[in-house]
Amino acid sequence: MYYLKLVLRNALRHKLRTGLTVLGIFVAILAFGLLRTVVESWFAGAENASTTRLVTRNAISLVFPLPITYGERIRRVEGVIGVSHANWFGGVYVSEKNFFPQFAVDAATYLPLYPEYRIPPEQMKAFLLDRKGCVVGRKLALQYGFKVGDLVPLRGTIFPGTWQFVVKAIYDGADAKTDTSQFFFHWDYLNETLKKTVPRRANSVGVYIVGLDQASHAPSVSAAVDQMFRNSLAETLTETEKAFQLGFVAMTEAIVVAIQIVSFLVIFIIMAVMANTMAMTARERLAEYATMKALGFGPGRLMTLIFGESLAIALAGAAAGICATYPVADWFAAKLGTLFPVFGVSRHTVIMQVGAALLVGMVAALFPGVRAARLRIVDGLRNIG
Repeated sequence: MYYLKLVLRNALRHKLRTGLTVLGIFVAILAFGLLRTVVESWFAGAENASTTRLVTRNAISLVFPLPITYGERIRRVEGVIGVSHANWFGGVYVSEKNFFPQFAVDAATYLPLYPEYRIPPEQMKAFLLDRKGCVVGRKLALQYGFKVGDLVPLRGTIFPGTWQFVVKAIYDGADAKTDTSQFFFHWDYLNETLKKTVPRRANSVGVYIVGLDQASHAPSVSAAVDQMFRNSLAETLTETEKAFQLGFVAMTEAIVVAIQIVSFLVIFIIMAVMANTMAMTARERLAEYATMKALGFGPGRLMTLIFGESLAIALAGAAAGICATYPVADWFAAKLGTLFPVFGVSRHTVIMQVGAALLVGMVAALFPGVRAARLRIVDGLRNIG
């Protein structure tokens, strides 16, 4: 308790300097937390991917479709318990800025493969019965004000024309990490329209979703599916859902690396600022340290006081920064809309923020502490002020 009082009094001796240092650490820890949250959100889709789902796409590129006839053949592979298909739609709602993920799916088989999507039974039944019905995620519904029964027009980009949908269901996530920013509608509605307008594009799908009886069968099933369609006009590439998601992340890897570098650079800069503050403090107190040594304070006790003061300042700023990270992240997520389907401050991010604050406090106090411990009483008493 005695040392704690000394630490607090020393820290508050120069209130303006301490306040500005705490403010700097607050801003740095807040920025660090937000940048780390952005990085984690970038990988959220891959981290939350199921181990019992595979994705089969065209081996050349995702933009090339696969025949609808592949589904039944994949279903017969040992270890497969469910197969469905989906097409990326890429429509625009009202204006170009209103973009969100839209998929034409085989509703009867697709949604059962995603038990993390929670849909009330009566709404699910209504969706299955309406060919123009759609299912929207809770986040999407809140952002655009969608309610069950609303008419949602989408202007097609990949599939030209204005498409009308009726909201029949709103799904929630099993937990906070579930993506609830998606829009699903019937593949049959899309396919029937294409048969009339662009027949050559009908009866094809973008990807197949393959459900497994157990995760350990992923390698064998992937190999069996790809072998089945080898040397065909549409060869396949089957991979785990996580690998499929990481493929999209890899396209923007340079951006992710840049954000990570900036996040650590912020901590390095505040570390330099904090070290300069503690060095100034130590220089001003050389005479005091010499006096304390003369009174019986050993080198270890002096270092404890200096490290305690530095850590107290660092942790005070970090505590404020961590507390501010949550509301700022919520505001940031609201502004981003569906750009990051899952955007939240994780426990790992908070731990990293605390660790960064401790590192800053320890490094900033290291050289002043060593200097005070090695200071000779005679040399210290020669300093004035």
